[in-house]
Amino acid sequence: MSRLQALRSLPNNEIVGRSSRADTIARAAADALRLELDTYPKPGLVSPIDSGSHADMDAETFRNSSAAITPFFRDLALAGAAGATMPALRRIGLDAEAAMRAATGGVNTHRGAIFGLGLLCVAAGALARPSAGALGALVRERYGAAILDGTVLLHAPGAWVRRRHGVGGAPVEAASGFPSLYRVGLPALRRARRVRPGDDGASRVEACLALIAHLEDTNLLHRGGPEGLAFARAEAARFIAAGGVARSDWRARAEALHRAFVARNLSPGGAADLLAMTLFVDAIEARP
Repeated sequence: MSRLQALRSLPNNEIVGRSSRADTIARAAADALRLELDTYPKPGLVSPIDSGSHADMDAETFRNSSAAITPFFRDLALAGAAGATMPALRRIGLDAEAAMRAATGGVNTHRGAIFGLGLLCVAAGALARPSAGALGALVRERYGAAILDGTVLLHAPGAWVRRRHGVGGAPVEAASGFPSLYRVGLPALRRARRVRPGDDGASRVEACLALIAHLEDTNLLHRGGPEGLAFARAEAARFIAAGGVARSDWRARAEALHRAFVARNLSPGGAADLLAMTLFVDAIEARP
């Protein structure tokens, strides 16, 4: 039975309920992507202020991409509600990537978000009232093995870097239930909110820098090799250890770090994807 046939077999009120929840989930995913884009300064990454280390994309490219892929987050939420298998999810993801490339002229803006944020949308669709940690746990338990056994895009930069440097990257992060999100991203986001109440931009910068310090980001390895990754992680860790956004000069320090990343052509795209996922989980899951 297909996902559409399964939904048609449900009572009308349940179909309406699932459809409404899928709309809510897709809006939350779109909001998370918008907030990630609007965050500044985040080192080397695109924002409305500048294009960071990227010559082939800007904020408008990301906005167009986000608009194109948002309907597929709704499809993924409905697929999660129907208990879809990983091959079905991959088909939706490939359609989303095609829509992204059509909207951006072939530029890869959101492949990582389609994968990671998409899986979290699947989990959100499957759970009516997700408790703290529930989205990641569902992805790990229901899809973890299939994520690691699935088709690998052998010519994608991330896959090449994972093979060359022996790092797990996004597939291992997702199959493990997004531990970096729950152990690093969310705690940093919420810690910074307590330090700077009302300044959500500051809390997003803190979460982004904490994730950069933690991750073996394949985007950084692709652009800067092991030396670039080591520089990025060390500088981000120094920012956090020195007080992060709790310091009065945090913005100037973060802007200086942004310039240093751009000078080295570094862009921590994996951290950017996980920041968006962190914001999504923060909006969807119940607080502990």
